[in-house]
Amino acid sequence: MANHEPEQPQITEETVLSTEAAGLTADPLAAAADATVLGQSPVRPTATAVPVPGLPPRTAAPAVPSVTSPVAPTATPRTPSRPTAMPQPAAGASTLTADQIMRFSTQFEAIVRNVSQVVVGKEQPVRQCVTALVAGGHILLEDYPGTGKTQLARGLARSIDTSFKRIQFTPDLLPSDVVGVTFYDQKTGEFSFRKGPIFASIVLADEINRASPKTQSALLEVMEEQKVTVDGATYDVPQPFAVIATQNPVEQLGTYKLPEAQMDRFLIKTTIGYPSHESSVDILRQINIGDRATHVSPVATGADVLAMRTLAQSVHIDDAIYEYIVRLVESTRYHESIAVGSSMRGALALTLCARVWAAADNRGYVIPDDVKALAVPVLAHRVLLTSEALFTALTAEQVAAQILEEVPAPAQSAAL
Repeated sequence: MANHEPEQPQITEETVLSTEAAGLTADPLAAAADATVLGQSPVRPTATAVPVPGLPPRTAAPAVPSVTSPVAPTATPRTPSRPTAMPQPAAGASTLTADQIMRFSTQFEAIVRNVSQVVVGKEQPVRQCVTALVAGGHILLEDYPGTGKTQLARGLARSIDTSFKRIQFTPDLLPSDVVGVTFYDQKTGEFSFRKGPIFASIVLADEINRASPKTQSALLEVMEEQKVTVDGATYDVPQPFAVIATQNPVEQLGTYKLPEAQMDRFLIKTTIGYPSHESSVDILRQINIGDRATHVSPVATGADVLAMRTLAQSVHIDDAIYEYIVRLVESTRYHESIAVGSSMRGALALTLCARVWAAADNRGYVIPDDVKALAVPVLAHRVLLTSEALFTALTAEQVAAQILEEVPAPAQSAAL
């Protein structure tokens, strides 16, 4: 035992407390204490200071390239530079000719002018409604009583030479009053199906939010699949098919809030608003005209609407525009003021409307301005705001407009 006692101080002095081997200060105990307080081992500085042999010298990390927005790529444009005339579409782009685009735009403007005779000074909501009709979707007009919602719907229906039915929604309206009913015919001794007013190309659902949720559920299938199922039998509705619904704000007496699933089935929700001062004076000058909708004649047929819809399907949309639309929809799902964002149906609806909007502007391709003009009326009614946002009197339209400002749009050259 005595032979091994002198070796212990030598190990401690040479290995642990040697200031030269450990690279510490003249006071090794104080340095070790400091290292312990800092959560470090007193021998770690030596390990990090020793270079590892066999490895190449460490160079600076390569610079990270700046990330550009996917919706505005800086790569070579997909099509040639835009000339003064309508540009030639790129490979796989629109195959519409200039005559087809001109014919589409002329027909579209004819319908807009015809409906504008019924609702004076409201060209923007009229164009939105015609866009939804051509795209094959449904329209929801929400505004206060007396603003011309029913007149706009009837004027649009009378501008198209096709079948038209009107349903006045009331609290006692039943689903069979909408879709039809199967009854027993005593003369033939068989059951027959009597079609309801929903079997028309254009259906005016006046004051739709005055009916009960049970009646509203009768519209879910036909608005989505354009079919009606009664007693196990499925019936197709005429084409083109569109539901033009009017409703008063939910604050009005005797109104029900439409289910979210039904709201999502409307392609566009828009408002009319009160007329301007000049338009109001002009309406008073024509006070002898009681029902303006009866004074307009059809300027298009159902076949014309279907032909326009087919032409709109050939309008070119660049990948940058697709990316922009998806970014707008995804932003509604993560916004701080939105509890439930838009589904994929909102992105599809915005794409359909943008193509029609572009063709109506005499173009065979979609630009970012087409998406911006339609984002609010297409997406606002598809989101649910948080309770905090509702408490501050924030509207869905205001939130959608805010998202439209925050999401960067692709460069104009990327859309051509």
